[in-house]
Amino acid sequence: MRRRIYVFCALAVLAAALFIQLGFWQLGRLSERREFNRMFTKQVIMQPREFSQLPLNPDSARFRGATVQGVYDYEHELLISPRTRRGSPGVDILTPLHRAGNDTVVMVNRGWVYSPDLSTIDEKRWHERDTVSVVGYVERYTADTVLTKAANPRIIRRVTRHELAAKLPFPVAPYYLVAAGDTADLTHPARRDLPELSEGSHLNYAFQWFIFALIALAGATIVVVRERRVR
Repeated sequence: MRRRIYVFCALAVLAAALFIQLGFWQLGRLSERREFNRMFTKQVIMQPREFSQLPLNPDSARFRGATVQGVYDYEHELLISPRTRRGSPGVDILTPLHRAGNDTVVMVNRGWVYSPDLSTIDEKRWHERDTVSVVGYVERYTADTVLTKAANPRIIRRVTRHELAAKLPFPVAPYYLVAAGDTADLTHPARRDLPELSEGSHLNYAFQWFIFALIALAGATIVVVRERRVR
């Protein structure tokens, strides 16, 4: 066979090998997503436990149902921006909660409120009772060390230990609580929905990569057969 045929076949085999690798990578991503869904469902459906009884490890406590009692500290609450809900701009309200007999506060994401400029809200409008019993699920802090630069000193982009340490005068728990409840109740911020548990498009992508690999190998085979017939 001519040299260019050998080169074409070699490139086709290399491409097929790459496509197969990408296909298995997508299957691995699918497996990770299914494991995440399984863990999330298991954690959330568990009977909510008292916050102080949860594991200290954020990875072990993440998504566990939890309940905590205390007093909201509205003076030191923060706004997570930008946050959208159903296409509308807004912020999430992150409020410290002081527990009796404990100097460490629990940060509570009380939910989303509308804010056209992504930084200004009527804070008193969204005050709830001072003493509360919150039910929700645990979320871990984001790994980030960059402080938010904004005109409003209460604005943060991500919930990180670095941000909280810079803006709050007291220690915080190793993770925070996302309040659950009726998202349509206008007496409090719209509670955040649970994370989506879909499997994504990983399986479709895997099939596509495997098909590309078959096309590459089939193309090389056809070229070789035609070359031999010509010769």
